Amino acid sequence: MRFWLTVCLLLTLAAPAAALDHRLGEQVLAEINLARTDPHAYAGFIRQFRSQFRGKYYLQPGDTTRIQTTEGVPAVDEAIIYLSRLKPLPPLAWSDGLAAAAAELANEQERSGATGHNGRKSHGMRERIERHGKWAGVIGENIGYGPDGARNMVIQLIVDDGVPGRGHRVNTFSGDYRTAGVTCGTHPGFGSMCVIDFAGGFKER
Repeated sequence: MRFWLTVCLLLTLAAPAAALDHRLGEQVLAEINLARTDPHAYAGFIRQFRSQFRGKYYLQPGDTTRIQTTEGVPAVDEAIIYLSRLKPLPPLAWSDGLAAAAAELANEQERSGATGHNGRKSHGMRERIERHGKWAGVIGENIGYGPDGARNMVIQLIVDDGVPGRGHRVNTFSGDYRTAGVTCGTHPGFGSMCVIDFAGGFKER
């Protein structure tokens, strides 16, 4: 049986981006933008995900590994209702600087196996982001551990099973954000991970 983990962070306040391979990260942002711009259609993908549940665990198609959740179907149903009622939002623009900030944490946790928003070397979200540019309005961060593929990762963040206040969902659908950067990689404990850094505005150094 396998467990997945998600963590999120939001902060409101008023070195050049590294050359990174953002292929999966760009796919994750494309999924987020699909959910933001057409939430009713995205609710259909989550309905398909619901059909994989057996009690509080589910099986991915073609896989025999049971993935345990905390809440089970009720959290999925809540997400479907939320998306069905949500008005479309503007897409988020890609930011190399925010992706580089996300990469600092992803690269560190790939080696250390740690989780959470604070790295021993990369430090906190705000410090990482400010190393790569100047942000405006609001910044936030989602981290997902476990799912393979962009859609599975984004669905996990939207359903936000077991997370009080559904902080990942709030970040994903916040109208205060206009830009984001994503870095995905491997994690020794969970197999895969994605770090998503958001901002109301961002000017790279």
